[in-house]
Amino acid sequence: MLSLTRGILAFAAVAAGMYAVGCAALFAMQRSLLYYPPQGVAPDDVTLTLTGTGERILVSVRVNPGTRAVIYFGGNGEDVSRSMATLERAFPAESIYALHYRGYNGSGGSPSEKAIVADAVALFDRVHSTRPNIIMIGRSLGSGVAVQVASLRPVERLVLVTPYDSIQEMAARRFPYFPIRWLLLDKYESWRYAPRVTAPTQLLAAQYDEVIPWSSTDALYRHLPHGLATLTVVPDAGHNTISDVSEYPSLLRGTP
Repeated sequence: MLSLTRGILAFAAVAAGMYAVGCAALFAMQRSLLYYPPQGVAPDDVTLTLTGTGERILVSVRVNPGTRAVIYFGGNGEDVSRSMATLERAFPAESIYALHYRGYNGSGGSPSEKAIVADAVALFDRVHSTRPNIIMIGRSLGSGVAVQVASLRPVERLVLVTPYDSIQEMAARRFPYFPIRWLLLDKYESWRYAPRVTAPTQLLAAQYDEVIPWSSTDALYRHLPHGLATLTVVPDAGHNTISDVSEYPSLLRGTP
């Protein structure tokens, strides 16, 4: 009996050690699981550089006359310069600004929620000083950035493409046996900031989204102020193919 007890205790100790190693590995690797920076030199359309944020942050820009602008925050693996053509079709008369996150396409530093949101606020303030009528668009990961900025700044209209209520909650569902709420550094809890959004908000969900569960998008929708937001499900679209749908530019613009 004593040897059996010792064997059980030894097994428990090994299991606990392996679990601790798993937690440590998940903690160390978490940002590489969340951010997939496209590499390469700065795209040709970069004509604005933010330098007051501690790093050299690049912004793809298309300038038009007038006071109207669009600010775009992309997904976790998106080269936002490749989205400029679609944005230009949706907004032919507005100036367009697409933020390259830290570590993406020549922007300095490493990505984190705190740093990206700070850069996004700095970009808004820079644009707003000359173009006060701003439509803000956030896609996938960028929806969490856009919600936070819109909760702090006077956005005219907010568009959230394949949005979620919380990266933390999705990670907890993906890794149910780990204490994600204690390990996660970048939580992107959009639900926490959504009640403070005052701009009319359009949520675009993909019918066959294989990344963001419908329950997560719906939860965010329910946290936005009643009557402020509309939720549209884009038929026959997946998480990464929603922008290929022919109606996508008009949906971004908010026109039938």
